[in-house]
Amino acid sequence: MNKIYDYPQNFFNRELSWLEFNKRVLDEAHNEENPLLERVKFLSIFNSNLDEFFMVRVASLLRKYKQGIKTVDMAGMIPKTQLDKIIKKVRFLLEEQYKCYNELTRLLSLKNIKVHKYKNLCDKSKRYIDDYYEREIYPVLTPMVIDSARPFPLLLNKTLNIAALLKTQNSNAHIFGTIQVPSVLSRLIKIPTDEDRVDFVLLEDVIKSKLYKLFSNHEVLYSCSYRITKDADLEVDEEDTIDLLETMEESLKQRKWGDAVRLEIETGPNNEYFNKILNIIVDEIEIDEQYIFKTNGVIDFTFLNKLGSLNGFDDLKYEKVKVDNIKIPHRTDIFGYIKEKDIFVHHPYESFDIIVDMIKKAAEDSNVLAIKQTLYRVSGNSPIIEALTKAAEKGKQVTVLVELKARFDEENNITWAKKLEKAGCHVIYGVIGLKTHCKILLIVRKEKDKIKRYVHFGTGNYNDVTAKFYTDMGILTADETFGADASILFNMLSGYAAPNDMKKITIAPYGFRNKFEEMIRRETQNAKQGKKAKIIAKMNSLLDKSITTELYAASQAGVEIELIVRGICCLKPGIKGLSENIKVRSIVGRYLEHSRIYYFYNDGKEEIYISSGDWMYRNLNKRVETMGIVEDSDIQQEIKEILDLYLKDNVKAKILQSDGSYKLNNIKENEKRVNAQEELVQFTHNKNKNLEKEFSQTIIIPMVK
Repeated sequence: MNKIYDYPQNFFNRELSWLEFNKRVLDEAHNEENPLLERVKFLSIFNSNLDEFFMVRVASLLRKYKQGIKTVDMAGMIPKTQLDKIIKKVRFLLEEQYKCYNELTRLLSLKNIKVHKYKNLCDKSKRYIDDYYEREIYPVLTPMVIDSARPFPLLLNKTLNIAALLKTQNSNAHIFGTIQVPSVLSRLIKIPTDEDRVDFVLLEDVIKSKLYKLFSNHEVLYSCSYRITKDADLEVDEEDTIDLLETMEESLKQRKWGDAVRLEIETGPNNEYFNKILNIIVDEIEIDEQYIFKTNGVIDFTFLNKLGSLNGFDDLKYEKVKVDNIKIPHRTDIFGYIKEKDIFVHHPYESFDIIVDMIKKAAEDSNVLAIKQTLYRVSGNSPIIEALTKAAEKGKQVTVLVELKARFDEENNITWAKKLEKAGCHVIYGVIGLKTHCKILLIVRKEKDKIKRYVHFGTGNYNDVTAKFYTDMGILTADETFGADASILFNMLSGYAAPNDMKKITIAPYGFRNKFEEMIRRETQNAKQGKKAKIIAKMNSLLDKSITTELYAASQAGVEIELIVRGICCLKPGIKGLSENIKVRSIVGRYLEHSRIYYFYNDGKEEIYISSGDWMYRNLNKRVETMGIVEDSDIQQEIKEILDLYLKDNVKAKILQSDGSYKLNNIKENEKRVNAQEELVQFTHNKNKNLEKEFSQTIIIPMVK
């Protein structure tokens, strides 16, 4: 580490940087250039992101604060200081969120999409909703009152609830009642109309209108919605665990008991009754006033994702993109084709089906002896799981590492692990003390009395659903050295084999950090010798202190550094004497930027790597990650062209300022507008059109007599 740059003032705080990222998501909900229903989705994503932030990051800081821990982060802040700054920033963002929601609902109503209040419905619509309530809602509800015989119920994390202040007919005493809004029912209730419009009413609004029926022996004095967010960061002692699967299942049950870290509650016109309800809830969940968020409107905007996905209204959505999938000619022997040439795939611009098809064909191919794969997050109805189970049932050796500790996917992954084991797969649950985050597939095939290995390594999860809107890259190769490296990796994961003698794949935490630091220092040395030196790095987050100080040293040596960092960035760019040669941009757009690419000029002998890991301490030290070198000249060129588009983006790219804020590029007069993601749609389409011509010219047509 370069101690000369190791001062707190040289770094941004991690949590505040993340909030700046979520602000960029909120900016997309405000952005009038985005289609209206897509703006609605961005508002839902902002809300969902903030939920996870409180459950994990705020929860962690609160635990430290309550335990009296006063260690400082790289920016020199103790937990209490961080929490105070976080809450101040969150309150500002929530004000912006509600302004945005009010504007979006106004604009939606102009497009004949409206969310009504129950009390404002016409008589016909009220009759429909009343009937719907009796048939569909009432049987599911469980109204509860709190008294000496009935304690305060367990309120599950993130569930929407309705609190009611009640008075009995024969007493002036106030009673607290509560109802959980059933998550099994849609929050958006569609109202039939004869006109060309779509009308909804919210589920909680309907329930509130019927409280007098649910608490029939009481007078309802006041009601309001509320929601509690809890500490959901699981802590598992892997060293003393005999059965990790069983331990994770038990830990998941405990997640619902976590401490409250946030209370959202709807305010109203009667302060006296509202305060009584608030005091009862606060006394029960034991939360400090700082973490209470009072709102004068709807709580929990995640329902907007469904609203944004309404059928029809195509003019209010992004234009549909035709996804090409022609990297391998139709009906070609996929293994034979990969053996001839490495294949580069770029999702979502190219279909993920090519990966799914490869695994399906491997499952059916009698020459395939073994399939080995890492799974971090997969879809709810994964065709990859289906193919792997089929391969095992056909007697192939199938080894799958299912990472049980993938946050908020633990339950899903436990289900898949059990299914794979039942089918006869050898399932590994991970490595003690490390999360296995790498994305790699190895297929072992017998060909002409010898063994041939086929590898897919990439930047993204084997998830056919998220592959439609996450940007990720992968390479399919039959290179012998890559195959040998992949075998070493899987032997390390399944046993205690040391990952020695790897040539083309670098593994974290074994050598990952050293490799990056060596390459940065090489550019630094080249710059000091007056040679051209350049680094381009694209990742999700940059917050490793040692890597950041190496980048500062490189900048001071004259290395040109371009960073494309979607989320957290603790590096301060553009500071004289520290980082004036570093530029950081973030792109938040239609697709979630997820690919990790690392480019080093290397005195003209350019090196490009794709990786599953970011420049974060956890990726470098606490996870199993992979980084593979890109050697094929055509693929190198394609990735360089992709990076060039990202660096030219002047529509969605925002530039990080030295004060931590982000600003749009100023488009000069007569300058072409470049939206990298839109350009990549056309770029990939054009590339594949050329391939299509190439394939058509190489078709062999038999002679006919």
